Amino acid sequence: LDKRQGFDEVELGFEEAQVVPESIRCLHCAVFAQKEASDEKEAHGWGIKIAPGAYVHCLPIEAGFVGADNVGVLIAEAPYNQDSLELIIDIGTNGEIILGNKDRLISASCATGPAFEGAQLRFGMRAAPGAIEKIEIDKETKEVRFKVIDESRWNTEMKPEEIKAKGICGSGIIDAIPQLFLAGVIDKSGKFNKTLEHPRLRFSGDQYEYVIAWAQETSIGQDVVVCQDDIRAIQLGKSAMYAGSRILMETLGIEKVDKVILAGAFGSYIDKISAAVLGMFPDCDPKNVYSVGNAAGDGARMALLNADKRLEADKYARKVEYIELTLSPKFEKMFAHSMWIPHMKDAFPNLQEFLPPKK
Repeated sequence: LDKRQGFDEVELGFEEAQVVPESIRCLHCAVFAQKEASDEKEAHGWGIKIAPGAYVHCLPIEAGFVGADNVGVLIAEAPYNQDSLELIIDIGTNGEIILGNKDRLISASCATGPAFEGAQLRFGMRAAPGAIEKIEIDKETKEVRFKVIDESRWNTEMKPEEIKAKGICGSGIIDAIPQLFLAGVIDKSGKFNKTLEHPRLRFSGDQYEYVIAWAQETSIGQDVVVCQDDIRAIQLGKSAMYAGSRILMETLGIEKVDKVILAGAFGSYIDKISAAVLGMFPDCDPKNVYSVGNAAGDGARMALLNADKRLEADKYARKVEYIELTLSPKFEKMFAHSMWIPHMKDAFPNLQEFLPPKK
């Protein structure tokens, strides 16, 4: 599509991101106010070169770090039309959480960090050809099999030189850590089992690591591993999401949710059982856990094509109550308990068939 054929555009982002175009043109202006309603301006006024007369629609903001992208998720999933209690987690560097139904909706923001998107990992990468996206570890042999993006076969079904793995993307690391746990390679705290003797487990530099792909299976000429620092980075991110979800549940006075929706750019590729075993969200029946992919983008497309959706965005963004997690006296303790896999104390009756028996 020629950009000059674009008649309208929708922009999403948190508060600071949305103000950038205005700030560039008006650096002397007073501190900006939060957008409480959708805003639309002629595209040429922001220097956006699409069709003459085209408009840019900016969806409203819920709160400083729960921005218009979360409003995009909100109108895409429409929990405000549901009787069931829905927990929606938009996974990204800044995790955004919505909880509720047609009676009440609350939201929060948690700093999950970029590890889920492949950053801060030794062999992390974005979801691109060559990224390991699916991992399984045999509980008895501790051997690994994996799939890379753009290849339907497992590595065990290919010649080593055909595999050409480059690194591990978000969905791959979300598989890797629960698989290491279920195979007994790491314990509930995320630490490697130092008593395990296996060629894939080794001490390198100042920490333990586990080989996912041998050098001959990669295009980079070196082993692709998951190390202790990688596990800690993911634990920090998942703990923020879990603790944030629990704070919201306590705010509503509920002990369980009816449905969990995982959103985010790579959300449709996450294995929901892996995410549950890792402890990314409180216990829920797996059949009611859904990965929906880029829901913010879906909401943006809806708002672009449907003026009624923009009105919905205005209406429900104002109705969502923002909860500041850092003000909760329980958050720090909940965060610490959430570092364990899947959790230090919480029960997971819906995962009993997947989790190892308690000792």
